[in-house]
Amino acid sequence: MSFDTLGLSAGLLRAIGDQGYTEPTPVQRKAIPVILAGKDVLAGAQTGTGKTAGFTLPLLQRLSASPAGKGRRRVRALVLTPTRELAAQVGASVDTYGRHMPLQSTVIFGGVKINPQIARLRRGVDILVATPGRLLDHASQKTVDLSQIEILVLDEADRMLDMGFLPDIRRILALLPANGVRQNLLFSATFSNEIKQLADRLLNRPELIEVPRCNTTAERIVQVVHPVDKHRKREMLSHMIGAGNWRQVLVFTRTKHGANRLAEQLEQDGLSAAAIHGNKSQAARTSALAAFKGGKVRVLVATDIAARGLDIDQLPHVVNYELPNVPEDYVHRIGRTGRAGKEGAAVSLVCVDEHRLLRDIERLLKREIPRVVLQGYAPDPAIKAEPIQNGRNGTGHTRPRKQTGGRNRGGTAAKASPGARRKSAVNGSGEKRTASKPVHKHVRRKAGDSRKQPQRRSRSGQGRERAVSPGG
Repeated sequence: MSFDTLGLSAGLLRAIGDQGYTEPTPVQRKAIPVILAGKDVLAGAQTGTGKTAGFTLPLLQRLSASPAGKGRRRVRALVLTPTRELAAQVGASVDTYGRHMPLQSTVIFGGVKINPQIARLRRGVDILVATPGRLLDHASQKTVDLSQIEILVLDEADRMLDMGFLPDIRRILALLPANGVRQNLLFSATFSNEIKQLADRLLNRPELIEVPRCNTTAERIVQVVHPVDKHRKREMLSHMIGAGNWRQVLVFTRTKHGANRLAEQLEQDGLSAAAIHGNKSQAARTSALAAFKGGKVRVLVATDIAARGLDIDQLPHVVNYELPNVPEDYVHRIGRTGRAGKEGAAVSLVCVDEHRLLRDIERLLKREIPRVVLQGYAPDPAIKAEPIQNGRNGTGHTRPRKQTGGRNRGGTAAKASPGARRKSAVNGSGEKRTASKPVHKHVRRKAGDSRKQPQRRSRSGQGRERAVSPGG
């Protein structure tokens, strides 16, 4: 089957041809005709399957088929993504495929100045790609009007829920036209009960599309586990990269501090490396990614959320330096390789502390990942398992606590225990951290005491005191 059998316009087919694509991927073959027909979609597609083009192409065609009226362009399509990197990727896809269409688009996310975004929105756009936090910033300042949205896309909805964005999504939905008026498209790499509940509320008799079966990994990715002692992981990683002459390697760590430390150690080993995570500025993240794509940096060390949405053509190697706490994150990690029909390799360095995490991953995949002990790196059987140290708090939990709220906007996550206020902070990539901060002690007031309670000030550009959300 070719693209010209899907009912796409000549302008879109020309843009597709410019990119060298001839045959649609399975998710594109299934999703494009359904979206062109105006139906709601619930799609379970792994990253790297071409799902972005799967909704971008029909979205562009539907909007161009019914041009907006005279005057300033109004936002007619909204694409929500969990991270800045994914928003930028989707925005680039809209620009690429829409180059021959009479449509305007822009991307907005946090971590950068808001004024240029305001100026672009004032000039008018048809398609808006946004992260939830920054979109709500614009909505609170009345610099964006969402009342005439015709198409809503939630991309990587599972990650948005994992990051505690459900309250934000609800606030955004309240700003949109009635559900029966707009078309809704929900794309998720994995399905969970929370995703199904969101779909029940958001979608109207949706078409279910699953390519491949959810919670599976791409068939073209060769997976292997190398058992190794924790203190020898860095040594083994450097050995594999050097001995195998790996020129482009994406390495995942569990924490931001671990990413920085590993990148520094690899540099000491003579391997050009850079770290990308939520504590890095947007400019630093963009620079590191550009250097990695351009071959100036051989190893990119990343945390899970910071790497979500990274689109790197023909990335040959992904390494799990530390296994993720959540099994589904393993699927997202290795999905950075083996994209668009290309082959890739996913290597996991597993110490005795991570055996439980590995079992959880294999249970999700419904298969056992082959174990290969590298010569000279056999683990010491005398070493006993220790609790996984997660981030700064040093807790031994192997799974993060479930987040029930987002960004302290009326969600249950904002409730405080007696005597302390839980101040939730979300960094630039969406990785949450929580710190306890003592509140003012309650003092019994005497009659006539008119002293005011301390008030929280809001900063310009935010409208309320909060931390910048992932990509927003």
